[in-house]
Amino acid sequence: MAIQTAYFTLTDATFEDTVLNNPQPVLVDFWAPWCGPCHIMAPIVEELASELAERVTVGKVNVDDNPSLSAQYGIRSIPTLLLFKDGEVVDRAIGVVPKPALVDKLQDHLTT
Repeated sequence: MAIQTAYFTLTDATFEDTVLNNPQPVLVDFWAPWCGPCHIMAPIVEELASELAERVTVGKVNVDDNPSLSAQYGIRSIPTLLLFKDGEVVDRAIGVVPKPALVDKLQDHLTT
């Protein structure tokens, strides 16, 4: 039985439809399997995806598998979380960020 996740796995092929054309704000986590801090952030991102599912879409981009997306958005350090609204980056968080700080960043951009 597959475990259901509240976030989308994003790729070069799915990014435009899932992120740029999404009417909801979208939080995108740029990460890699070998990244220790990414593993610290993963449960926080998954909690936000579940808790805010009605108000924000959450996706994860593996930078190793999707280098063109990483280059396009200037990802130099991971984890990097970008918040998109109406197809544009409106906020970012780099490194390990406590959940309350992420919620604060999201608050102004979430749909009601």
